[in-house]
Amino acid sequence: MNQQIQQSALDGPLFPMMIGGQAVVTGSSFAVLNPASGEIVGYAPEAEPSDLDAAVAAAADAFKSWSSADDSVRAAACLAIADRIEAHAEELARLITLEQGKPLAGIGSMFEVQGAVGWSRYTSTLSLAPEVLASGEGGHVEKVRKPLGVVGSITPWNWPMLIAVWHILPAIRSGCTVVSKPSPFTPLSTLRLVALMNEVLPPGVVNIVTGSDGAGNLGAAMSAHAGIRKIVFTGSTATGQHIMRSAADTLKRLTLELGGNDAGLVLNDVDPQAIAEGLFWGAFINAGQTCAALKRLYVHADVYDAVCEALTAYVANVRVGNGLDEATMLGPISNKMQFDKVVALVESAKTKGRVLIGGTPGEGLFFPPTLIADLENGDPLVDQEQFGPVLPIIKFTDVEEAIAAANANPAGLGGSVWSADPQKARAVAARLECGTAWINQHGMIRPDAPFGGTKMSGLGVEFAQDGLHEYTDLQIVIS
Repeated sequence: MNQQIQQSALDGPLFPMMIGGQAVVTGSSFAVLNPASGEIVGYAPEAEPSDLDAAVAAAADAFKSWSSADDSVRAAACLAIADRIEAHAEELARLITLEQGKPLAGIGSMFEVQGAVGWSRYTSTLSLAPEVLASGEGGHVEKVRKPLGVVGSITPWNWPMLIAVWHILPAIRSGCTVVSKPSPFTPLSTLRLVALMNEVLPPGVVNIVTGSDGAGNLGAAMSAHAGIRKIVFTGSTATGQHIMRSAADTLKRLTLELGGNDAGLVLNDVDPQAIAEGLFWGAFINAGQTCAALKRLYVHADVYDAVCEALTAYVANVRVGNGLDEATMLGPISNKMQFDKVVALVESAKTKGRVLIGGTPGEGLFFPPTLIADLENGDPLVDQEQFGPVLPIIKFTDVEEAIAAANANPAGLGGSVWSADPQKARAVAARLECGTAWINQHGMIRPDAPFGGTKMSGLGVEFAQDGLHEYTDLQIVIS
């Protein structure tokens, strides 16, 4: 984990926390490293328990007025945040690339920043208008949505700024206030984002604390904190389970978007050349470090060899390198912890499967896009979420068996079906046990469609009207 460093030893920029509208630093900081080079990008403050208490208190104080602010004020705030992000797009994108590793271009850091702008603007269009359930001689009945209070947001390292926006914007749109805690691997872009938000929001509406503990002390303290009414978390299933346990005593509301091991089913009527690009980016977006990426590919025997060949040919032209290089298509794995996991899964798969391309680690944290064929359920690379640039390919002959194999995994975030017959594909997709099913694509989420997982992939949903409701209590008013 990142090493705690005294302030006097800093040899790079220190990004302060924001608490109650004020920039806050602490007695010590931790270094954030560039996964492409190992160099120090900057430093984030090492928060003390008293800093978390101060952030929660600031958010609670701000909630008194923010929760009663006119709806138009909160909508305008979302638009103002979008404008601030857009005005600083290049700065933010470069910071994401430096600390996370994804390329600036393509489906990389600038894409992430543009997504944050789009989500912020879309969230401004949502509202919590009362719904009349009955009106007449029997009485007037309304369903009212009321903001919960202080929301704790705990975000991961793979899409650090975009996921922060996914958590924070619906919270403040609904009238809640926020304490954010980013991953210690990628805190800098979120620290900068929250600083920009504080330029247009009242003090205390959005606060941020940072620590090098990952899912340890600071995250656990947030989950157990009596002053936080709800936790929204994106990350691993194991950490989500810890959050549920620590949140139980205060009966916090929870939205948990957890691990995925998404299956894609390729039927026997496809054109392998036509789907190769879509399969690749469905699996390898952000070097495979995406919860809803395609992580298991089941291919019908009739087209198995042709799909393997088409995918291999596509992968052969993919450029891996430093995200600041304009020619880079995929960056490094974001941190050593994840790199080691990917290497171990690939080494295990080599004993059983056939490496079509890749499979050998590069220098530092670079790992080439890797295809391993002839695997099956029960193999670790198939059963476990690899969260890296590796795709296992499994042959099937019977669609019923493929559906059963796809559903045998405890994860249930997303899935996809690939076929020349959309109607047949939809019939198969309807039987997949997952929160989102795509046809002839994978992983493309939208702000106007609720997103969440089934089974061990989480609780609740994000995005759209349903996602906004996750930040509210329901009250029935009868008169």
